[in-house]
Amino acid sequence: MDHIVSDRLKQAQEEGLVWTVFHAYENSEFYRHKFKTAGISPGDVKGLEDLHKLPFTTADDLREGYPFPLLSVPEREVVRIHSSSGTTGKRKIISYTRKDIEDWTEMFARCYRMAGVGEEDRVQIAVGYGLWTAGVGFQAGCERVGAMAVPVGPGNLDMQFQFLLDLKPSVICCTSSMALLLAEEAERRGVAGELSIKTVIQGSERCGDAMRRAILDKLGADHLHDITGMTELYGPGAGIDCREHEGIHYWADYYILEIVDPETLEPVEPGELGEMVVTTLKKEAAPLIRYRTRDLTRLIPGECPCGSPYPRHDRILGRSDDMIIVRGVNVYPGQIDEILSGVEGISSEYVIELERSGGKDFMLIKVERDPALDSSDDRELEERIAAEVKSKIMVSAQVQIVDYGALPRSERKSKRVFDNR
Repeated sequence: MDHIVSDRLKQAQEEGLVWTVFHAYENSEFYRHKFKTAGISPGDVKGLEDLHKLPFTTADDLREGYPFPLLSVPEREVVRIHSSSGTTGKRKIISYTRKDIEDWTEMFARCYRMAGVGEEDRVQIAVGYGLWTAGVGFQAGCERVGAMAVPVGPGNLDMQFQFLLDLKPSVICCTSSMALLLAEEAERRGVAGELSIKTVIQGSERCGDAMRRAILDKLGADHLHDITGMTELYGPGAGIDCREHEGIHYWADYYILEIVDPETLEPVEPGELGEMVVTTLKKEAAPLIRYRTRDLTRLIPGECPCGSPYPRHDRILGRSDDMIIVRGVNVYPGQIDEILSGVEGISSEYVIELERSGGKDFMLIKVERDPALDSSDDRELEERIAAEVKSKIMVSAQVQIVDYGALPRSERKSKRVFDNR
């Protein structure tokens, strides 16, 4: 870790780790029991070299601790809660103290500053508010840097374009699916040339290179930034790529990032793909200790050309629990995305359909054709993509090129995999 984190950040991590372990042990029944079961006491953790001694925390721990999992302060000190979408089982509710909210706001402001957003900007926030962390996080950070927040929320394309055209925001914050939808809708309405968007800040889902190019080209924007985060780790604002776009800078003075093999849970080398594990350094209400995020990425060694002291990780490839098994081969949707991003003649939109017949698995990849092309090259494209998938992922797939716009669009996260087995 020394060659990725500077000495100043390493000292902050050492102090924050020791504080977090003592805080959690003294104030959380959950962590106290977990440490005792693992045979660990707070005095055993004196620095980063002792991090591996600590047990992992998982999403199941949060669900089982409902409604106030990991709580490490008296309930009277909790000033807000947020919740995940809760697609399976009980919702994951995360508590925040006043200081937690302040820390999150500063982290988010740091993201805006790194994206070049300041007092002269107007920021259209097209993400969900309420229990979801996105809306209030984007707004608080925006106000902290002095930009004008335009809190439109998700959906409602007519309202989105009313404000895009009348208020002329220079920044829009949304999911990549929403960004593509707005970009295509601007083109359809014939108003793309009237927009003032220069910066797109997006999160919540993976966005491949083809999709990024389409968003930038259609909106006429200069930069597209990936912002990271999750409800458990305050919310969005945990990191962002700078104007060099050579990796996500993450705030190593607020949390420790480990990359581990998702099966062995052993650390992988910088540059190797693995699962993100995070340990918070300042979080009061619901600290995370070696929390398995399930997100897959890799650490990027060396300094960024932008000169920032904050270390970097790659874009999120996908989630370890998104893995699909096709004829005994482990496949991540992000791998398909990476292959498609390198193929000319297709658009950014695709879906993966899985079927089982005669005891065998079959994978069909539907990909939209580039809107500037006709169907004359479809067969050659289908064969080329199928060969790339076979060569790089070692699984056979049928590929079908479809018309541009034939696949569904979403204002939130796009569903890419349909497993009908």
